Amino acid sequence: MTIKRSALAGTLESSDALVKVAPSSGERKIELESIVMRAYGDAIRGLIEKTLDSLDVRSGTITVTDRGAIDAVLAARVETAVRRAGGED
Repeated sequence: MTIKRSALAGTLESSDALVKVAPSSGERKIELESIVMRAYGDAIRGLIEKTLDSLDVRSGTITVTDRGAIDAVLAARVETAVRRAGGED
């Protein structure tokens, strides 16, 4: 999927995540901030990568601010932001 415009999904509430997606040239870039970075940072980054791969996202800037979201919520936020950025509602 091609990132055509900037888009958001989620909130900064506890147990949620805010995902921002923006177009960029070149390869995709993931910026991650999490309150559980030390314990789960690698797992969170892996989940984001897996979700982006499943959506065939090759380029773009994905910024995730995690406030302790469970995997299903995080994956849903990433997918929703990407689909919005790709022109899907």
